[in-house]
Amino acid sequence: MSSHKTTLFEDKLIVVTGAAGFIGSGVVRHLNEMGYKNLVLVDDFKSTQKWKNLVGKDFFEMVSRYDLFDWLEGKERDIAAFIHLGACSDTVETDGDYFMETNYRYSIELAQYALANDHRFIYASSAATYGDGALGFVDDHDRLSTLKPLNMYGFSKHLFDLWAKNEGVLDQIVGLKYFNVFGPNETHKGRMASMVMHMKKAIDTEGVVKLFASNDPENYKDGEQVRDFIYVKDAVKVTCSFLVNDLAGIYNVGTSRPSSWNELATNVFEALGQTPNIQYVPMPVDLSKQYQNYTCADLSKFESNLQKSDLPKIQYHTLKAAVTDYIQNYLIDDNRW
Repeated sequence: MSSHKTTLFEDKLIVVTGAAGFIGSGVVRHLNEMGYKNLVLVDDFKSTQKWKNLVGKDFFEMVSRYDLFDWLEGKERDIAAFIHLGACSDTVETDGDYFMETNYRYSIELAQYALANDHRFIYASSAATYGDGALGFVDDHDRLSTLKPLNMYGFSKHLFDLWAKNEGVLDQIVGLKYFNVFGPNETHKGRMASMVMHMKKAIDTEGVVKLFASNDPENYKDGEQVRDFIYVKDAVKVTCSFLVNDLAGIYNVGTSRPSSWNELATNVFEALGQTPNIQYVPMPVDLSKQYQNYTCADLSKFESNLQKSDLPKIQYHTLKAAVTDYIQNYLIDDNRW
């Protein structure tokens, strides 16, 4: 960590939106471990169980997302940075107006505040902006306008990326396109939680993991469809690295090591000390039309810029090590990170 950045944060606040959520609460944990307690945690707390993710965390203040802009008035000189992770991430949500208000307009207003006051602004985009992946998974700003998201969630994230490009501010802020993140603190996500959590539940109750049979058997055998799975501890490490570097722009957050569903399921069984038992079920027709058989984060821009800036490379967990840590240290006893 460079000395000028350490000084920058000594007497100023870091605002984390979505702080009680999956990645957000991990960011809070990681920042605590880095020695930061000057955190303002923003979320939509209401009646959810997300608050459990914040037990044992150190912070300066908690603020409802609905009160944030009122709270920010007069604090322009008190803040150093925003890590804006708060959003509706339910990919089957159908209320387009809600997505636009929560993921798009709210983000614009927050970004404008940060930019006007020279605050570091790091926000969550999504790999969902890449759509079916036909155009690849390259975080090139020149390709942004060609991307075709498959759902309203991805579209709302894509629109904010386009806003930042069209406003000419991508050289002043950081957008992070998270791929398949999994790990502790996702229990509250329910059906939107990672397949690792759902696989463990299936093994506990039925002793079997059911995967979709291939809809493209010529290129992918059953269960051999692949994803770029990244452990939340690594995703958080990447996210927080932008607090202590000067990089800007949109970056993929993945491992660039795609793994199959079969490999993931096998690792879950082994972490539970059981012999793999995998069955394949037909893929629903409506899902088959928009199913991604392959995702893989292109990290060449991120790694190249780290090298140019003489910054350390990120060390990622292997899939097996990540799944084992998650299941044995968190899922089995319902522990939070």
